[in-house]
Amino acid sequence: MQNNRWNLEGRCALVTGGTKGIGAAIAEELLNLGADVLIVARKELEVNQAVTEWRARGLNASGMVADVSQPADRHNLIQLIENTWGKLDILVNNVGTNIRKKIGEYTPDEYNYLLQTNLTSAFELCRLAHPFLKNSKQGNVVNVSSVAGLGHVRTGAIYGMTKAAMVQLSKNLAAEWALDGIRVNCVAPWYIRTPLAEQVLQNQEYADAVLSRTPTRTIGNPEDVAGAVAFLCMPAAAYITGQCIAVDGGMSINLFG
Repeated sequence: MQNNRWNLEGRCALVTGGTKGIGAAIAEELLNLGADVLIVARKELEVNQAVTEWRARGLNASGMVADVSQPADRHNLIQLIENTWGKLDILVNNVGTNIRKKIGEYTPDEYNYLLQTNLTSAFELCRLAHPFLKNSKQGNVVNVSSVAGLGHVRTGAIYGMTKAAMVQLSKNLAAEWALDGIRVNCVAPWYIRTPLAEQVLQNQEYADAVLSRTPTRTIGNPEDVAGAVAFLCMPAAAYITGQCIAVDGGMSINLFG
């Protein structure tokens, strides 16, 4: 019984944006803990490569090429889950992107793109997945937000808006779906060594400023976020819902230092 509290044997999980960075690390963590994991991403080559590598190691991975910002692709994804599993135990809304500009510089198309990719995809997938998560009787949703949704981080106001909304979405769904046996939580990473973050961390002055605000004086790794996500999905976390865990080396509590 004790061991079952700390693994995900027999669970079925969907991870969006699961081919690189935080998404790939989350998928790998869940796979290593015994889950069957379906990853979804837009690039066929990346999906096929990731799934092939995991299967070669005996892990129960599968993949689908889709853009979850698009309604038709979301419905096709849910149809695949229905045909394959008939239930869903874990939904990780990880997919997201950023455009770093001052708020007055965004175009309407950029605004809509960021909202559809970061927020609408998560909102709609939660709604579409609800019957399957309820059928699981031990359903879990983890939304990957950001510390940019908890405070100001120089540029990327629309990104921050979408990530803040994901925190609130998690709280609302946690209360609304609790009696359906579904827990909903959120993680909020700080700078993590991913392709998206490396674009700005290549600037040494910027990287030094990031480290100066971080009590641990380190940049996080994707595995740091994956561990938090996996824990929230485990039976050991059965009484945790509606929470947002900052994975940030202490940055969000560093008011003055």
